[in-house]
Amino acid sequence: MNLAHTRKVVFHTARRTPRRMFRWGVSLFVVVALWWGVVRVFHFPPFILPTPWKVAQRGWEAVQDGSLLHHSWITLQEVLSGLALGAGLATLLGYVLAKSRRLERWLAPYLVASQSVPVVAIAPLLIIWFGTGMLAKTLICALIVFFPVLVNTVVGIRSVPEELRDLLRSLDATPWQMVRYLEIPASLPVLLGGLRIGATLSVIGAVVGEFVAADQGLGFLVNLARGRYDTPLVFVAVFTLIGMALALYGTVAWLERRLLAWQTPPRRMGRR
Repeated sequence: MNLAHTRKVVFHTARRTPRRMFRWGVSLFVVVALWWGVVRVFHFPPFILPTPWKVAQRGWEAVQDGSLLHHSWITLQEVLSGLALGAGLATLLGYVLAKSRRLERWLAPYLVASQSVPVVAIAPLLIIWFGTGMLAKTLICALIVFFPVLVNTVVGIRSVPEELRDLLRSLDATPWQMVRYLEIPASLPVLLGGLRIGATLSVIGAVVGEFVAADQGLGFLVNLARGRYDTPLVFVAVFTLIGMALALYGTVAWLERRLLAWQTPPRRMGRR
């Protein structure tokens, strides 16, 4: 990778960051203002729709007593472990299926059938089989992440141009060299696209498992607050989940920019 070109990409990205932050700040301000206006105009009680200020107060209380950080950490562990397990298995199996169309024809009906059943229906079975601990939630996350990453892996590997494969064969490349120097770099955009989807879905999987049976985690916190009609705490937990999903998505997007910086065409000198 050209070091000067990489520096240009990072420089232009850094220049765009303040404008993005400004747009996000303006949009957030508009949403909060509309939210506050709806509560004031229609006089909703706090247990129906609290004001942004009440939600912020309840969130600060949850941070001070440590409950929000504790439940967030539990959910984050489930999300990361499920994402790693589901994406890892999906990538390995997807590579095998991409190489063997016969095996794909045999397994495709079972893979599609597994996705036709909602994860909400499977979650109680996993809770019964593996208990209410972290293992069951990890498996639920892995299940919901598995299929998108699998499909993107198959598509990415098969999108590698055959001419490049023939070129490496003519150079007596080993199978490992074929994977390392051709198949992984060429299919990386599609693979990372599947990982983006999986990163956000993993949060959903963790919450589904915690809704079914849990005594800790953000899903449990939502259930607890709902039973107590503590609607501001429900909003706090939901916003924390949104922030977690955005952070995971942003991490994958950042990784994608770093790994695929070589694909960005350099700007011509002299043009403004």
